[in-house]
Parts: sequence; structure tokens; C-alpha cells
Amino acid sequence: MLEIITFAAYFCVLLGVAFLSYQKQKSDTDFILGDRSLNFWLTALSAHASDMSGWLFLGYPAMIVTSGLFGGWAAIGLTGFMFLNWQFIAPKLRIATEQSNSLTLNSYFENRFGDTSGSIRYISAAMSILFLAFYISSGIVAMGVLVESLFKFPYLIGITIGLFIVLVYVFMGGYRTIAWIDLFQGFFLLGVILYIPTFLLIKFGGLAPVMDAVRAQNLSTSLLPNSSPKTLLQIVLNTAGWGLGYFGMPHVLTKFMGIQRVSDMAKAKWLGISWQILALASATLLGLIGIYLFPEGLADSEEVVLDIVKATLPTFVAGLVLCAILAATTNVMAAQILVVASNLSEDYYKRIFRRTASATELLWASRISVLIITCIGYIVAAFKISSIYQLVLYSWSGLGASFGPVLLFSLYDKKATRYGAFLGIFIGGLTAAIWPYFDTRYHWGIPALVAGFILSSISIKLISMLTYREKEQLSQE
Repeated sequence: MLEIITFAAYFCVLLGVAFLSYQKQKSDTDFILGDRSLNFWLTALSAHASDMSGWLFLGYPAMIVTSGLFGGWAAIGLTGFMFLNWQFIAPKLRIATEQSNSLTLNSYFENRFGDTSGSIRYISAAMSILFLAFYISSGIVAMGVLVESLFKFPYLIGITIGLFIVLVYVFMGGYRTIAWIDLFQGFFLLGVILYIPTFLLIKFGGLAPVMDAVRAQNLSTSLLPNSSPKTLLQIVLNTAGWGLGYFGMPHVLTKFMGIQRVSDMAKAKWLGISWQILALASATLLGLIGIYLFPEGLADSEEVVLDIVKATLPTFVAGLVLCAILAATTNVMAAQILVVASNLSEDYYKRIFRRTASATELLWASRISVLIITCIGYIVAAFKISSIYQLVLYSWSGLGASFGPVLLFSLYDKKATRYGAFLGIFIGGLTAAIWPYFDTRYHWGIPALVAGFILSSISIKLISMLTYREKEQLSQE
């Protein structure tokens, strides 16, 4: 009962923030991008808190439980590539999108490559909606698993409750509200995920007995178990198979676009990276602790943190952990729902149906789009077609392969053309979508993101080389 009270009180606070900001939303620019007015604290925590979904508490610790410390290379890859994202993408993207008056990543691509046909906007919006729908469904699944495990409610009731809460504060508040909630939840989430392993390691007498238990299960106790070429290749693929995705995550990249001053980007970078290192290190420890506490294994490794909480922590603390997991999940879902809603309103409704729509009309189009995408995500989640880990990996790979290469070329290659950009988005997304099937069948062992990223990059470069001269000739004429 105390867990339910803690949960209800926590989310009443979130809904209160959404309600207070409801009347401040006056246009689609406010709703979608917060009028580019965020400070570096909001930008940093919003970018990182909206990235670490329920995967941080459910999917990633499960990977550590099954693979040992060697699975930590995924966290290292994410942290390293996110640093590169802050360093080489964030400032340039912020400046470029303001100069072209672009509210979405898709409209930026259209403006950058001078595409008057709308083909780039449509294909990029379609890829965003496709893969983000699966990503959103992974968050809804996480909510259902959480509520079902702790409260014994039916799965469908769990996903309905969680989705309703997210839907309300996204619908009412928009970009700015989500950023403030991300700031609050980011610190709260970090405090909880730091507390659990610290408390338990003190209770167990340090890390040594935990690592002994990992060793007893014949799992890796080292990031580098050996230096064989096969192991080194696997490390490269593991880090790139997750880290490359950051270059193409719309719900992360839009956070860069909303900062008020580009000069504050460096401060946001160090704050955000510090947060990420602490959060992922703690999640790694939680996975190792799970091996120690449950040597006979678990029926569902994705519930390892939930089982740890139920077995070791007082009821009130367990309620706070519940809130933290839901915070991690809702942070990402809210950002993703907003991105897809902006795709539907800006890239389809405004572009196809109402080019002369007023600011108020576009605001309501954005809000209706929120309803549409949440319904799609709910339907996918209701069937529970895959695990949280697999849903996140599939979506992450698709988004990263679709948009990562074209974003890099748009910022760093002046000779990249709209033909190359269109084909790169299409090839990257298609490869990531179908690669898991062939990889499972033929056991290639290459992550879908790596394959899609490479093929997309090659496509953009080759087609741009072939069509750049045509572009020059047309401009001369």
C-alpha cells in the first residue's frame, strides 16, 4: 500500500508541473522546441534523462546478468559516442537549425539539401515514426512489467496507467515542461540508482564477494577477459553497435536544438556526461549484484532490479525505486512522443494539408498527433511481441542507421546532395529493419546498426559524387 501511495504522490507532482505550464504554450514553436530558451542545466539533464529509458533499470542490468562485466562495453560505447555527439554534433546542429528556421530534424535535412520536392522530409519522417513507435512501445512494455511485478495488477492495466500519465503531461506541457520534468527526474533517478548498489555493497562487505559469485557462474569478471582478435573485434562491434546510434536519435538531437546559448554547450556536455557515467556504472553494479543474490538464475532476467528491490529494500525505498524506474521510462517516452507528434504535425499536416495554418492550429495539430502516436504504441505494446531489450535495440539501430550518417554528412560535407541524403536515409533504415532476420539466420554477428550505418554512409558518398556535378551545372545555368 505504501508503494502505491509513494507512486501516486510522485506523479501528482509531475502532473502539477504540466498543468502549470499548459497556459504558457502559445504556438507550435513553444510546444515542439521550447522557443529555443533552455539553459545548460535543462539541456544536459533533458538530453541524458530522455535517453536512459527503462532500459537503464531493466534491459541493461539483464545484459550484465547474462554476460558478466564484459557486457559493460555497451555502456562504454554509449558514453564515448555521446561525448562525440556533444563535441562535434550539438553546437553545429543548434546553429544550423536556427539559421534555417527548422523545428524538426526532418525539416533541417530538407532545408540543408535544398529539397523542394519534400521527398527527404517524407522519408525521414516515415523512418522516425516507424522506429520511434517501437521505441515508445518498449517503454510501455516496461511500465506494464513494472506494475505487474510490484502491484500484481494485470499487464494491460499497468500499461494503461503508465501511458495515461505520460500522455497527460506531454499533451498539456510540450517541450519546455518535459525539459523541467527531465531535470527533476534526472537528479531523482541518479540518486536512487546510486543509492541501491552503494547500500547493498556495504551490506555485503564490498565488491569482492559479488565478483566471486560472478566468477562462480563462469561469467566475465573483466572488461578484457583476453586479447584475442575475436574478443577485440567483439568489443569494437559492441561499442559501435550501441554508440553509433547517438548520431541519429531525434529525441536526443532535438535537445541540442533547444539550448538558448551555443556558448553554454560545453558546460552542458560535461554535466551530462558525468550524469551518464554515474548512472551506467551503477546499473552495471546492479546487474552484478543480481548474479550474487540469485545464483540459481531468474525466470526473467529483465526483472533483476525489481527482484533485488523486493528482496533487500524496505517498502518505502522500494516505492522510490519504482518511481525512479518509471521516471526513466517516462522521460524517454515523453521525448519520443513529442518528436513523432512534431513529425506528424510539421512534416505531414502542415506540409501537405495546411501550409498557411495558424500557430494555434498547428499547436492543436501537435497535440492531436500526441494522441495518435500513443495509441499506436499502446497497440504494439499490448501484444508484447518482444523483450524490452530487443525492442530498444531494434529501434535504436533503425534510428541511428537512418539519420546518423546523413546528419554527419549534412554538417561536415558540403558536397553531399539531396539524392545521396534520400538514399542514405532509405538504405540505412531498410538495412536496420531487415538485418536482424538475416543475422539470426546466417549468424554474421554484425550489429544491425553497424551494418546500416556503413551502407548508408557509402550510399550517401557515392550518390553525392555522381550527382554533385549535375547540381553544379544546374546552379551555373
